[in-house]
Amino acid sequence: MTAQSASTDSLVEHTLSREIPWQGAFLQVWRDTVRLPDGRSSAREYVHHPGAVVILAVRDDGALVMERQYRHPLGQVFWEFPAGKLDANEPPLACAQRELKEETGFEAQQWEHLGVIHPCIGYSDEKIEVFLARGLRAGERALDEHEFLEVFAMSPAEIEAAMASGQMTDAKTLAAFCMARSRLTAGA
Repeated sequence: MTAQSASTDSLVEHTLSREIPWQGAFLQVWRDTVRLPDGRSSAREYVHHPGAVVILAVRDDGALVMERQYRHPLGQVFWEFPAGKLDANEPPLACAQRELKEETGFEAQQWEHLGVIHPCIGYSDEKIEVFLARGLRAGERALDEHEFLEVFAMSPAEIEAAMASGQMTDAKTLAAFCMARSRLTAGA
């Protein structure tokens, strides 16, 4: 039996109750009481997230649009692909198009959905939709009021080297790059 064909029914936990002990501007902490597969109950605490997108925007020369952005929880500047959270009832593609324009000024003629990333499965229900964007046209950025970032570009080879050296560590950027790697090297 392969890992994909194995039945997972015997592993599923069932939610019995939920409380929200903390609510922020866009994140919440949920505490669920669950019934375990063996019939006992247990608590599960996690961050509820509205969902997000990440965009691999490919310039005509094959370089990818990147951002340098300070991330307060870790107290450092990270190299990332453009990304952002979904607004209420916003379709993921519309969010990707909005975030790319707001953060970088670019608009894309071609969009491809590459899949989904679940970056923090042990403590969050966050789901990030991954998009590949081509046919870029430069324009004006429209950053959010409290958003500060620098836009630059890297070739796929430079990204590979930054990943290998540990210079690039943002999980969504690493995973999205891996998902798109064959399309980037093949020029597909």
